[in-house]
Amino acid sequence: MVHTKLFIGIDLGTSAVKLSLVDEKGAILKEVSREYPLYFPQPGWSEQDPADWWKGCFFGMKELLADVDASLVEGIGCGGQMHGLVVLDEDDTVIRRAILWNDGRTQAEVDYLNNEIGKSKLSKLTANIAFAGFTAPKILWMRKNEPENFARIKKIMLPKDYINYRLTGVHCCDYSDASGMLLLDVQHKCWSKKMLEICGVTEEQMPRLFESYQVVGTLSPDVAEGLGLSPCVRVVAGAGDNAAAAVGTGVVGEGGCNISLGTSGTLFISSKNFGVDPNNALHAFAHADGGYHLMGCMLSAASCNKWLCDEVLKTTDYAGEQKDITEDKLGRNHVFFLPYLMGERSPINDVNARGTFVGMTMDTTRSDLVQAVLEGVAFAIRDSFEVAKSLGLNIPRSMVCGGGAKSPLWRTIFANVLGIPLDMVKTEQGPGYGGAILAMVGCGLYPSVQAAADALVELASTTFPDPELTARYEAQYQKFRKIYPALKSVFPEIQ
Repeated sequence: MVHTKLFIGIDLGTSAVKLSLVDEKGAILKEVSREYPLYFPQPGWSEQDPADWWKGCFFGMKELLADVDASLVEGIGCGGQMHGLVVLDEDDTVIRRAILWNDGRTQAEVDYLNNEIGKSKLSKLTANIAFAGFTAPKILWMRKNEPENFARIKKIMLPKDYINYRLTGVHCCDYSDASGMLLLDVQHKCWSKKMLEICGVTEEQMPRLFESYQVVGTLSPDVAEGLGLSPCVRVVAGAGDNAAAAVGTGVVGEGGCNISLGTSGTLFISSKNFGVDPNNALHAFAHADGGYHLMGCMLSAASCNKWLCDEVLKTTDYAGEQKDITEDKLGRNHVFFLPYLMGERSPINDVNARGTFVGMTMDTTRSDLVQAVLEGVAFAIRDSFEVAKSLGLNIPRSMVCGGGAKSPLWRTIFANVLGIPLDMVKTEQGPGYGGAILAMVGCGLYPSVQAAADALVELASTTFPDPELTARYEAQYQKFRKIYPALKSVFPEIQ
């Protein structure tokens, strides 16, 4: 038997952690998934217990390594949900449940940052403005509403950083994930002293910063023993889920594009150079390859379809619900859907926005609603796509990944709503696969993230747009664009 080096990729998602065992040639040998609870203490609030993440990761890795020669494992890399506020006390004990990326409680803090501190100042300090999901508003909320907990904070970190801490004992964060905190000077890759001051925290409370592919440490002895791994196994800093997914689909270097259809949806455009959207409708973040990227993020993407099927239609047969949506129906639906179930981030930045069906009649069918949801998510991504094009960015094609991308129908809708070819990769495991690639770079198998992606990422299929269908969807999109502005003033009144 030929011995090969093995790497563990962790995808710390919102509903579950997905673990992948990857060999040095990029083949996924085994996968394990562990779900954990999501808490909604009040409408619009969203929390998780970091202990649940760690339990899922630890026992998931034990399952992943069963019947495997664990001595061959060389590195671990994690891609994780962004923006979540994890706070530890002086004993490194979690103070409260993490406030997640899709939590909408911070509107007052967002308004304070954007209106009183000022969007132009925020953009100058961090390359971004305040959004409800970002970490800085959560810190301000905690300072105001939970002063006793706030006073106990010794360390602030993000979800996947907590996993890295439990693996290594090191308080660390990478630049891509830190970019979404509104505390990082993204251009100069350092904590913004002014932003820390505004939030009432110190640099000592922040984790040490690394590039995503840099090794932060090795496994602590007790974790190594518990997992049956060598204490020499290296752990890299990892990345925010979207940057990690981009690495996993080969979207690195200059001008690559990736659309991710997970719980949230993103449009991700990579660049070697730092750049900012002057209207701040798109986020300007550091990338896991050492460069930068622009990103539009919608808070509810594939989760919209899951909500409709699970909660309303009472089924988990997602593919079955799409069978009646034949090609002749595409671009001709009389029902529209605003996919704002958790409020919305890019590009409208409105926590009060809500999911809305428009245009239903007595002959509206079950499949019309499903189709409206699939199309509404595509139209909402198109909103960010239009912002990117307005900046002079040329996007001739895009990769597509995430659970929603497994639907051929949804890929067809997206390709025609955007009017560009969409590529799928052979190994579509998103953030976890990207994490494993980053670990390979950290362990010296490849000199750079670009070199690793060039060697490991292969295309599986391409969905091409059809000119006639693209024209029909263009007309539909122009109708969709009018719905949110017409309802914007109503949403705050119905909360």
